[in-house]
Amino acid sequence: MTVPIRVALVDDQQLVRAGFAMVIDSQPDLEVVLEAGDGAEAVRRLAGTPVDVVLMDVRMPTMDGLTATARITAGAAAPRVVVLTTFDLDEYVLAAIRAGASGFLLKDAPPEEMLAAIRTVHAGDAVIAPSSTRRLLEHLVVTLPGLDAPAQHPGLAELTDREREVLGEMARGLSNTEIARALYVSEATVKTHVGRVLSKLGARDRVQAVVTAYESGVVHPRS
Repeated sequence: MTVPIRVALVDDQQLVRAGFAMVIDSQPDLEVVLEAGDGAEAVRRLAGTPVDVVLMDVRMPTMDGLTATARITAGAAAPRVVVLTTFDLDEYVLAAIRAGASGFLLKDAPPEEMLAAIRTVHAGDAVIAPSSTRRLLEHLVVTLPGLDAPAQHPGLAELTDREREVLGEMARGLSNTEIARALYVSEATVKTHVGRVLSKLGARDRVQAVVTAYESGVVHPRS
């Protein structure tokens, strides 16, 4: 019997948590095991409850979701975090990623998109809301500080030409399947390259690898 993915819901609105819980618990492979009304409660309760994926609201009293995300992901064997917000703003996307989140979704996203995000980040990948992906990539160079003199990540020098090519496709927001199609290689080969890119860059997931690529000037918007 397959063990369900354990999900924590962190949102200061009880009705929102109830709605999410109803959708998540309707799935045989997912289970809500913890609910919290603010970031501080989440950090405290997650210390004693095994969880695989956290759905984290951004704006909450006592401790906001970005602060809570940073604290949660700093621990050993930390759960993956998908940040939820009603605000489709680039600065929240960037702040969430830098805080250690593996995903970013808008609260009004279709239920199936939320469920897919949970499964995706649990599998070790990362997801950015489709409505935010293109704007993030188009404006990242403008919003990230210090890009007039990009800092070169030491791991970039270790990337092969093919790995840099794969990183560039990742920066375009392509999935492994789409990258395989674009580069005329197998999906298994792409997965191997992505794994090596993450390892060499010391990135938690592909989204953080993409941010490193932009910060270092390896890839640029509209490239």
